[in-house]
Amino acid sequence: MKKLKVADINVLIKYDHPTLTKQAQAYLSDFDKENIRINIPDEELDRLQRENPHLSVDDVEYIFTGAAFYEGIINYNGFLLHSSGVCVDGWAYLFSADSGTGKSTHTALWQKYLGADRARIINDDKPAIRIADGQIYVYGTPWSGKTDQNINMRMPLGAIVFLERSTENFIRPITAQEAIPKLFQQTLRPHDSAQMNKLLDVLDRVLSETPLYRLGCDMSKEAVELSFNTIRKDK
Repeated sequence: MKKLKVADINVLIKYDHPTLTKQAQAYLSDFDKENIRINIPDEELDRLQRENPHLSVDDVEYIFTGAAFYEGIINYNGFLLHSSGVCVDGWAYLFSADSGTGKSTHTALWQKYLGADRARIINDDKPAIRIADGQIYVYGTPWSGKTDQNINMRMPLGAIVFLERSTENFIRPITAQEAIPKLFQQTLRPHDSAQMNKLLDVLDRVLSETPLYRLGCDMSKEAVELSFNTIRKDK
């Protein structure tokens, strides 16, 4: 069992395979008592791999440990959002969309446009959003997808942007009511009613206090300029 600190939460976790071993390296920690314990036995990993033959055991370990962390973080006022998160000037901006839509390409263009020293990818697949110390933060996590881009840090949440491909670049604010179905498409929904109520409490605050946008874009510098100049917190 390894000790990780993820989103300021002590996680005691079992993993043995290459992907998580590599991506968790920056989160190794030491503590006396865990907040979340994740222990998927080898025989369970083998069973899950047989049920999902398109996945390797490495893939299964990575996916299901991430799901277990998601279940645990709900108890600590947090959740994971399928998104690419870029940090600029002390704020984290999350771009959320279905896989293959271009969210990672868009945040990579932020880095190209602003410079990689100024625009940093905190997590390219499943950053954590958590209410801590009275504020809403975005945290890097070891579950960052195929690109392996994540940073063990936290930044206050600046905006959530739901991205879609478009031949015409546009961005507009959306309401919490408009954002809820989009958000639920990009996060796990717990089956347990008590857990769902905890998640809804967190979402209520996040959606009421966070700027929310719908972005239609091509993969151009103009699209980056439009989104950056619209949502940045220091304008």
